[in-house]
Amino acid sequence: MDFELSEDQVALRDAAASLLGDACSSTRVREVADSDRHRDDALWAAMAEQGWPAVERSDDEGGLGLGLVEVAVLCEQLGRHLAPVPFAGTVVTHGAIASALASGALEGEASLGDVDGAEWARRLSTGEATGAVAWSRRADAVRARREDGTWRLTGRSDPVIDGPLADILLVFAETEGVPAIFALAAEDGGTRSRDEPAMDRTRSIGWLELDNRPALWLGDDRVADAVLDRALVAACAEMLGAADVVLAMTVQYAQDRVQFGRPIGGFQAVKHRCADMLVDVEGMRSSAYYAAWAVGARDPEATVAAAAAKVWCSDAARRVMASGLQVHGGIGFTWEHDLHMFLKRSQLDQVTFGDAAHHRDRIANILRSRVEAGLPVL
Repeated sequence: MDFELSEDQVALRDAAASLLGDACSSTRVREVADSDRHRDDALWAAMAEQGWPAVERSDDEGGLGLGLVEVAVLCEQLGRHLAPVPFAGTVVTHGAIASALASGALEGEASLGDVDGAEWARRLSTGEATGAVAWSRRADAVRARREDGTWRLTGRSDPVIDGPLADILLVFAETEGVPAIFALAAEDGGTRSRDEPAMDRTRSIGWLELDNRPALWLGDDRVADAVLDRALVAACAEMLGAADVVLAMTVQYAQDRVQFGRPIGGFQAVKHRCADMLVDVEGMRSSAYYAAWAVGARDPEATVAAAAAKVWCSDAARRVMASGLQVHGGIGFTWEHDLHMFLKRSQLDQVTFGDAAHHRDRIANILRSRVEAGLPVL
């Protein structure tokens, strides 16, 4: 198996790095973090102009016609630059609505607010609208029931990244004990989640409160699992990007910081810690990109791959950030240093869509069902 990116994927990565390097400096991220919206609308417009939100939309419909691996390539760069934009949620939302339209689960004229599903898919792909994913660890945190032919949602989701500013929300809800996925327009009936204070200020975050809200059914538990797997890939790729930057920052600091007349990178304890960080980052890279391929290719092991990637990336990112702080010492804790922004963003990503413990249980349940059915585990 070839784990290297193709020439086209490398070109996409380099173009993304160039755009973000010019438009998303540390100074700019801090300015946006201190604003009320926690979103860089100018950067989002520049990304939309280059077709990022349409990365998976077909060529015939004006998109780039690429796949989930390319989404991961872009998400990794967004994590490297702490980009305050709703890319992951928008791409996942667009993919869910487009799939529902293609399968017939969602009729093209079905309305989300005042706009039909097909038009929302177009707006999401052009960046005119943004999306967010409302997932909850408790399956029954949001409940769905059908009343007079209309699905209605009630409950409070877990915190939703980019939810307060999103135009369309994907909501995981329980229907008679079985999870399903729904879509609703944020401004339809005042659904917009309220922005809440958070340690990670590079993105808006809020709880989604639903009280008998009408929504559109996009799919059953299998569709919900597929949407979750795609969201996990995006989160893992962002964590990878942030961890890789912190590794580079830490190695550079170990080379520059002099103690007892020599760079601290020359001390064995620091060398070993940096080596462990590298092992963790490369493990994150392998698991994240394998999951991106498996989910994008609809491999039978896609769900296991996505869950395993979230387990590894969540644990490894925590270790990398802790080691980065340890090597930097006191300077790493200061507000003026960028390290704390990477740490806080990573901490949120580690628990978003389920932490490592949750996905260990998810893998265990999948493997147990195989054993009970007399099927091979591997």
